[in-house]
Amino acid sequence: MVPAALILVFGLAVNAAWTALQPSFASLADGGSQAVAARNAPRHPDGDLSSAFTPQVLRWSENIHAWATETGLTPNLIAVVMQIESCGDPEARSPSGALGLFQVMPYHFLPGDDPFDPDTNARRGLAYLSAGIHLADDNPTLAFAGYNGGHSLIQLDPSRWPDETRRYVSWGSGLLKDIASDRVPSPTLSRWLQAGGDALCAQAQLSHLASTVP
Repeated sequence: MVPAALILVFGLAVNAAWTALQPSFASLADGGSQAVAARNAPRHPDGDLSSAFTPQVLRWSENIHAWATETGLTPNLIAVVMQIESCGDPEARSPSGALGLFQVMPYHFLPGDDPFDPDTNARRGLAYLSAGIHLADDNPTLAFAGYNGGHSLIQLDPSRWPDETRRYVSWGSGLLKDIASDRVPSPTLSRWLQAGGDALCAQAQLSHLASTVP
């Protein structure tokens, strides 16, 4: 059993980390229209998942490749979003109400959905990401902005983005650039961890340990 006191300490640290790192999603489409957008999104080669990500995210490698095949998004793009959003914690909850691996807001789910089921969470979150990629003409930087602050930001000058969105885009695009340049370990990921991501990853590790306890 994981000690309750340890869970409480990590819980307080994670709450602070969410405030600094996590998005507040603005939805412009319901679950059905997001699914249509995902099907119409540009297709991408699967490629290989970089080793740059934390162990908590790499643990999802098989699922990430399956989701990449299903959505047409690259495994590394999917993993970047998972890294920033939850560090691979399927039980993650943010103070703003976002849930699961991809920190999907409740209004994105359909009746009967289990937000904490990894495949369901990925289906809803990646549908929204796919729609953003489509609106951004395959520009991941703009898609990151849309995922964090709503698709309306994709058409907005970056100088008008909220500070939170600028930080989110900096983490996401920086990590993708590090991967493209084979910079492993990633300097961007190291900075993200130091800025509060380490608390998210600690919570993800706790969740994993709790799920393996008989």
